[in-house]
Amino acid sequence: MKRTFLLLCVLIGGLSIVEAQPVKDLCDYVDPFIGTQEMGHTFPGATVPFGMVQLSPETDTIPYSVNGRYNGEVYRYCAGYQYTDPTITGFAHTHFSGTGHSDLGDFLIMPTTGKLRLNPGTAEQPESGYRSRFSHEHESASPGYYQVLLQDYDIMAELTTTTHTGFHQYSFPKTDTGHIILDMNYNIYNYPGKVIWASVRVENDTLVTGYRITRGWARNRYLYFAMSFSKPMKEYGMKSDEKLLYKGFWRKFDETKNFPQMEAREMVNYFDFDVSDGEPVKIKFALSAVSTEGALSNLRAEIPDWDFEKTKAEARQAWEEELEKIQIQADHDKMVAFYTSMYHAFINPITYNDVDGKYRGLDGNIYQADGFTNYTVFSLWDTYRALHPLFTILQPERANDMVVSMIKHYEQSAHHLLPVWSHFNNENWCMIGYHAVPVIVDAYMKGIRDYDIDKAFEAVIKSSTHKSYDGIGEYMEYGYVPFDKVNNSASLTLEYAYDDWTIAKFAQSLGKTDEASAYLKRAQSYKELFDPEVGFIRAKNADGSWKENFNALKTTGEGYIEGNAWNYSLYEPQDVAGYIQLLGGEKKFISRLDSLFEMHLPDEFFEESEDIDRVGIIGGYVQGNEPSHHVPYLYAWTSTPWKSAEKIHHIINTKYNPAPDGLCGNDDCGQMSAWYLFSSMGFYPVCPGSNEYVIGSPCVNEAAIEVGDGKKFVMKASNLSDKNIYIKSVTLNGKPYDKNFITHDDLMSGGELVFNMAAKPNKKWGTAKDSKPYSISTNEF
Repeated sequence: MKRTFLLLCVLIGGLSIVEAQPVKDLCDYVDPFIGTQEMGHTFPGATVPFGMVQLSPETDTIPYSVNGRYNGEVYRYCAGYQYTDPTITGFAHTHFSGTGHSDLGDFLIMPTTGKLRLNPGTAEQPESGYRSRFSHEHESASPGYYQVLLQDYDIMAELTTTTHTGFHQYSFPKTDTGHIILDMNYNIYNYPGKVIWASVRVENDTLVTGYRITRGWARNRYLYFAMSFSKPMKEYGMKSDEKLLYKGFWRKFDETKNFPQMEAREMVNYFDFDVSDGEPVKIKFALSAVSTEGALSNLRAEIPDWDFEKTKAEARQAWEEELEKIQIQADHDKMVAFYTSMYHAFINPITYNDVDGKYRGLDGNIYQADGFTNYTVFSLWDTYRALHPLFTILQPERANDMVVSMIKHYEQSAHHLLPVWSHFNNENWCMIGYHAVPVIVDAYMKGIRDYDIDKAFEAVIKSSTHKSYDGIGEYMEYGYVPFDKVNNSASLTLEYAYDDWTIAKFAQSLGKTDEASAYLKRAQSYKELFDPEVGFIRAKNADGSWKENFNALKTTGEGYIEGNAWNYSLYEPQDVAGYIQLLGGEKKFISRLDSLFEMHLPDEFFEESEDIDRVGIIGGYVQGNEPSHHVPYLYAWTSTPWKSAEKIHHIINTKYNPAPDGLCGNDDCGQMSAWYLFSSMGFYPVCPGSNEYVIGSPCVNEAAIEVGDGKKFVMKASNLSDKNIYIKSVTLNGKPYDKNFITHDDLMSGGELVFNMAAKPNKKWGTAKDSKPYSISTNEF
């Protein structure tokens, strides 16, 4: 929707009103190239909000392993694209946004001219294969659209999408024949044998269907397609390097040329067109996890015509409507960082059912999504912290359906567990914790409850008591996870304890007092690993002895995952006050926080971790990875809440920059971006499930949040400037406000939160005993 403003000019003789001018679309502030260089692992291609198709360029074919060993270079290609690369190998239809491991990259398409080449070649010698050089001078991206000139072929490539369908438009130079290559063997994080089977079927001279089965991060993944061309093909074929001992009686045919049923484990296909008329070759390419029939139905329902510009405009409008859910006032760079973060936050999870509601379940069977949209790509160790709480505000219907999707996952699971890290009807078991639990409980506590609540409670209990999974049995037996029995034992104990607190809240709200009491006890298990002698959370063995040769700076071999004792010891979001007491009081806690941000962490303590880089570190604090994201807000539990301001503003101003290398770590399906969105507006969900957002310091002048039913919650930061970053006073709906948190009800009721900012902090604001956020140790349960 276009918005307008009036420009007023004072002239001799009176006031003149100049014609209203259109305000810049919020889409214009989105830069999809942010995070596409080095650590960000985002992609610049076309997608729509929560769309299944994420159609984006691939810039190399780095293998997962070399000589049977992991190839560290592949890590840069988690999203398929690296901004500094000189070539493009094609355009694939599925991607992850910002992950630290990868899969997908399905159905690579590449247009070419001249001699037909059916291998990608190398970046050093692009002409040895079908890849092409490109330049950023002839490349652009915006929400729902991507464009690039393939220089070796003088082909202008344009991409846009709907939820299930990618729309390609390739403008060829003046020549007779144009090739469209479909590489069925390409994968992100590829290795020999990753494609279990691929099938391509030419239905007629403009329609091709097919599927492939892959094993990788998702070890049993089926994906089908329907590909429709805007003009008839004049020839087609395939090439396979697979060495077959047995060919059956298919050997009667030449399967490499004009044979309509092409199948192999390793296969590259081509389709030739007469392009002498100067008309572009357009391709509609739809996906389905169910069947080729489902893919074709998706295609016909979503793009019934060949109007590329119409589909492009609709994709942009879909993004504009989502971005308008928060309207901010800030300088240009912060506008770009904010709306790009919002864009990244609304890419995943993805829609995972066809237009008729059918989807492939975790057990491989086909189900019907009645009354809900089925979602997948749940990077829960990352996203439970801020992304899913963001959805409860801005996407409550989707948040509800995500809970339903998780419950369906539980019902279809052979282990009867909620998702840990799931994508495309597969559980990949990545990372730790049972963090679907706080997502469900946080949604429930906020009144998002259009699902089977008894089944949801059953699922969280089963997921937290599955003794064979990742130390849960030992956790239940010892009251902590022992270091000598389970890897990452200290991290597991801390994260299970928080998850268990949310279960206790869930049980209490349902009147299940026995379960509430049991899980409240488990929620305090972090205390079992506090070593007063060293002043840190420390891994402990099954016999009660501490892990020897403790080093609080090390990120490996100490019982932590992607973190060290300095950062992980501060992970008790459900009981910050309790940890302060263990540590020896507020002064020691404040000193610990100050030291974390001021210390120097030598490279040797994170050089073995792919997910942590110097650019994401402030002192010893790691913004570039999730376990520390709540830490700048922990001053709110002390008499110095004002200290959060300088930390938050420093992170906002230095770790999120409007450049391809502007992200300080993996965006992790939107978690890094969600942190930015909340923190810019002045508050953050430190403890999802508490219904509290801890106040930090606003970094934009104003933010108007659409909270439903026509209501808005408006945050204003009066006198905010580069120097005026401290809170002098606060009003909520016109009344003085002294708490250093706001509630979800405050936010969703609409209203106005006004911060009066100053160059020096009001050291009395937010320091009263009842001003502090929730903790088990200081609040009634």
